[in-house]
Amino acid sequence: MGDRLDDLRSRESEAREGGGAEKLAAQHAKGKLGARERLDLLLDPGSFFELDMFVKHRTEEFGLATQKFPGDGVVTGHGRIDGRQVWVYSQDFTVFGGSLSEAHAEKICKLLDLALKTGHPVIGLNDSGGARIQEGVASLGGYAEIFLRNTLASGVVPQISAVLGPCAGGAVYSPAITDFVLMVEGISYMFVTGPSVVKTVTHEEISFEELGGASVHGDRSGVAHLTFADEAACLAGIRTLIGYLPANNQEDAPHLESGDDPERRSMELRSVVPENPNKPYDVLRVVEEVVDRESFFQIQPRFAANILIGFARLDGRTVGVVANQPAVLAGVLDIAASVKGARFVRFCDAFNIPLITFVDVPGFLPGTDQEWGGIIKHGAKLLYAYCEATVPKLTVILRKAYGGAYDVMSSKHIRGDLNLAWPTAEIAVMGPKGAVEILWKREIEAADDPGALLEERTEEFRRKFANPYIAAERGYVDAVIDPADTRPLLIGGLRALGGKRDANPPRKHGNIPL
Repeated sequence: MGDRLDDLRSRESEAREGGGAEKLAAQHAKGKLGARERLDLLLDPGSFFELDMFVKHRTEEFGLATQKFPGDGVVTGHGRIDGRQVWVYSQDFTVFGGSLSEAHAEKICKLLDLALKTGHPVIGLNDSGGARIQEGVASLGGYAEIFLRNTLASGVVPQISAVLGPCAGGAVYSPAITDFVLMVEGISYMFVTGPSVVKTVTHEEISFEELGGASVHGDRSGVAHLTFADEAACLAGIRTLIGYLPANNQEDAPHLESGDDPERRSMELRSVVPENPNKPYDVLRVVEEVVDRESFFQIQPRFAANILIGFARLDGRTVGVVANQPAVLAGVLDIAASVKGARFVRFCDAFNIPLITFVDVPGFLPGTDQEWGGIIKHGAKLLYAYCEATVPKLTVILRKAYGGAYDVMSSKHIRGDLNLAWPTAEIAVMGPKGAVEILWKREIEAADDPGALLEERTEEFRRKFANPYIAAERGYVDAVIDPADTRPLLIGGLRALGGKRDANPPRKHGNIPL
């Protein structure tokens, strides 16, 4: 037995070396960690158990018969994050540039199959040059097998992808199907076609960073949900994110002791909304005052900043927060904000996370760019997501709730469970000035001083209609509340709705306006 154990230890040591010390040093020189170093940072110490350590590729062509590395460029297994079980794979760029072979893909597929069977989250650490060219269609088939499993696991177990190197061509679609994509500035790249192909086809000169770097996908495309300065921060971010999520769609998220008084009132909330209805303010102040102290974890903070989304805790329970942001584009809904909000709402609904919505929205953004870009279809995604959601939905109207945007933002009419309004709420078809210009158009045009009459009628309209009480009279708002009481009232509502049961009509699936 001693000899056999020695042989086992020798084989394990060879597998852990990956592509060797020289290639690992090259990774470090690029500011990147090795595959196993990443797992050490991500998982609880000593919790990782590796699967398929000795798997090798089966290709004999192109000189690969003599180039076989145990593990074949990906480390797979299970471990724990803060004591909770997760499945994880980490691609090893030191072995064939982390390229995906048939055997490499089989290891990842086995992991995804086990995640579905056991109901635990999957975390993928992606660092790959793409499909292994020498294997041809077998490697392409491997990607498709992974995509299928990502799709089947969607809405069943949380899936998180960290892109920690190049991710090009077909390789980008696995992260894109997963729930959250994280990138690191300076080392992460995602694109369907690289700079050389872009130059050939469109004659554009562009760098890897400009085409598909972390800042591009964090700010402009919205592909990345979170970006970080280095890998250590990224892996810490995954640990934080996992802490808000349930293990699967049959469980609730962890309930933690917050240490924050559930009856805490906030006098600051009485003054956060300016007296001037056209003056902006930062809705983040509202969110952070209402939720448990230091619990708000923002998602996609730089993309479509006119809507704010993220996870938080209320009395220790995970909630999903959606809020219009008056400090950016007056909080208007546009294409990007609608898509951002819709995807988040659907994730929360899939994983039993109650939704808290803070409303201050003047409407949808007008203009040819928006109309030609399909704001009708994309805005309908957010509407569809809220309509479809069956988790507890609690809404607070802070100020403006105009037009169709009022309907969309978790209104009572689309199964909002508890709809509250501050006294500063303005619920109407449109803003006072716009309404007056239509309703009293001829009278104003004929007046000796049109400007003065417009101002007078606008103020009169604001007094009579730009308030929450007409909606409250009809039951569209359940209560008009003192802003200082927002936190305890939401916590009370969340407790009251804890046993909520709701369902959609039997069907294979709906046809969301994609």
